[in-house]
This record gives sequence, structure tokens and C-alpha cells, in this order.
Amino acid sequence: MRPAAESAAPTHAPVRPAELFDLRFRALVPEADWARLPPAVRRRFTKRLGVGESAVYAGRVVETDLTALGWMLAQGLRLVGAPLPTARIANVPSVVAVTQDGAGSGQIWTRLYARGSGFPQAIHSAKRFQGPTGLEERVGAGLGMSLRVLVEDRALVFRSERYFIDLPGFRLMLPRWLTPGILTVSHCATGTRSFRFVLEIRHAWLGLLLRQEAEFVDQVEARDDVTVPMP
Repeated sequence: MRPAAESAAPTHAPVRPAELFDLRFRALVPEADWARLPPAVRRRFTKRLGVGESAVYAGRVVETDLTALGWMLAQGLRLVGAPLPTARIANVPSVVAVTQDGAGSGQIWTRLYARGSGFPQAIHSAKRFQGPTGLEERVGAGLGMSLRVLVEDRALVFRSERYFIDLPGFRLMLPRWLTPGILTVSHCATGTRSFRFVLEIRHAWLGLLLRQEAEFVDQVEARDDVTVPMP
């Protein structure tokens, strides 16, 4: 009789899709809408990152348009970490890094914009999968907004719903007249590993205050070359 250690065949637990992909963004979009997205966009927003791992995208800012009021808004927000581009930059290098936060409850997004002189502008924000819309984004000094996730023209779109300030033990919801307007960010595939990023802020009375367009390419490791299953 063979020893038990030799006779026992190795067993492997089945790998569930949720262990291969991050399904948190996908869960915020109806299945029919998600299916309309190009495979490259679905893959990018279901990439699973371990704690301390980052996904990096390199490219360039195509253009940044700021009205006079938009420029004033961007300068005023320097008080909370400068979460908006502060200059009319164009055709300059840019890098985006997405990192899973240590608590595992969201992602840290860091964007670097080169400038004509001096250090690049660094913009940091944290996305958390919580709140009435299922997704919130926070910048400095407790300022944040709830985001709706939509599919428009085969692009994944993030659109602000409400702005808030988190205070110790209390959340202050900002009245709409005290906000800069509706912020919209879209991610549109331009190739298998490339995409276009467009940021806009549009005020209900004052119109478009800010628009930035940038193009990026995934900096991909071999282990990322997988196909995201269709719903």
C-alpha cells in the first residue's frame, strides 16, 4: 500500500472570476451598457490590483482650456491640494498611476502634468466604493463628491452628483449654488492599449469653465494580457 502522502492527489480550488478581476466598477453599470464598452475599456476598469500594486499610464496632455473663471477656480482650489489643472498646458508629457489603497476599500489616483518650467503638477484623489451612487472621490481638506458611472458613446463616464465636505463625525452637503458645477470625466478607447481622457467642468449659469484632453497608453505587464469575459 502506498503512503497516504503519495496516494493523495493534489487538489486546486477553482478560481472564481471575482478572484481574477476587480468587478467594483462593473457593478455600477447596467450589464447592457457595460457590454457596449470596447474590450480595452472593460479590461482597464476590471484590472485587479493587489495592495501596493499600481497600474501606470503614460502619455501627453493634448490641450487644456480654462476660462477666466475656470482659472480662478483652479487657483482657489490650491487650498485643498490643487485637484484641477492650474495652467493652460498643451502637448506636454503626463503620467497617471492607479494604486490600490492599503485598506482595500478603494483606489488612489495620481496624475502628473509636466509644465514649461519647474516641477510637474501632481494631482491626487481617492476613489471609494461607497455612498448613495456607489462611488465617491475625495481630494484634500475633506472635499469630495459622489459620482455616477455611465456609458455614453462607448466611453466610460464619471459625472459628479453632489459635493460634500467631511468634517470630524459629520458630513456637510454643499448646496448646488456653492459648487463649481458638474464635473465629467470620460475614458474612451483609441486603440487596444490606448485611450483618451477628457475632463470638463460645466456650470449651470456660466457654461464650460474647464476642459482638458489627454491621451495615454497602458504600461502593461505580460500577466495583464488577458481577456475580460463578457457579461
